[in-house]
Amino acid sequence: MATVELLFSALPEHVRTARLVAAAVARRAGVDEAVLDEVRLAVGEACSRAVSLHTGHGLSSPVKVVLTEDEKKFSIEVADEAPHPTAVVSTAGAGRQPAAASSAASASSSVSAPPGGPSGATVAGEDAESEDDMGLAVISGLVDDVEVTAGESGGLIRMSWPTTTPPVPA
Repeated sequence: MATVELLFSALPEHVRTARLVAAAVARRAGVDEAVLDEVRLAVGEACSRAVSLHTGHGLSSPVKVVLTEDEKKFSIEVADEAPHPTAVVSTAGAGRQPAAASSAASASSSVSAPPGGPSGATVAGEDAESEDDMGLAVISGLVDDVEVTAGESGGLIRMSWPTTTPPVPA
């Protein structure tokens, strides 16, 4: 089982590099060429989410991406260290609704208007959470096997794709 680890500063310009590395490792692992665009997009969404969370919480720690290949599947984990107020665990698999991860995440992280404020008031952070939910919906629509976990010590998105050809020898 081969593994590639990528650590990058939580800056938007590094997301493109993570996408390119993920596509190259996925191709080497034997992921079908027709799926490589989905891998790139899913990794881009997951890394953008992690960068946004790090930036929003003022964290200087790097975003971690782990790419693992084995005989039957190629897996990617994108980890952030941002605290999530409520633990979230959701899994979307074959035969599930594509937005399963998104609905579980949004159900656990609701934001309400401050007391005494107008009912239509926008709370700081609400837009970020909406973008977060949208990113998770995109990921779950692209990847059949995805798991999202989050807690006070950070979050993790695990994604995997089947491989169709044996990995290229090193």
